[in-house]
Amino acid sequence: MQLHISPKDGTPIYAQIVGQVKHLVAAGRLRPHEELLPVRTLAAQILVNPNTVARAYRELESAGVVYTRQGAGTYVAEGGSPLAERERLRLLSVRADALLVEADHLGFTLEEAMEVLRERDAALRNERENSHAES
Repeated sequence: MQLHISPKDGTPIYAQIVGQVKHLVAAGRLRPHEELLPVRTLAAQILVNPNTVARAYRELESAGVVYTRQGAGTYVAEGGSPLAERERLRLLSVRADALLVEADHLGFTLEEAMEVLRERDAALRNERENSHAES
């Protein structure tokens, strides 16, 4: 789990940790029941006080993103949380906005852009099916 903390960001460090872990969960880079780094290990890795990491983990637990097993560690919750779902939707919306702006700049209508998306979806599904059949 690689986090990038910026003390000059203006956002409290614990909030940066919370936001980045939520993003990793929403993006599927942290999977359900995957163990997060221990508080002290993560603190040493990103050069912050262990209390800062502990606070971030508490925030994540209260949001339902992670759960803690006493003496065994902190793990990603099953199915994430409603917040993780909202983050996934936010990420998709940002990408959709960028695609729509680019399509407009290139002179495509919404209908034309949707048709390209449908064609690409079909092609990608076909590639996945073919690669699974070869395995």
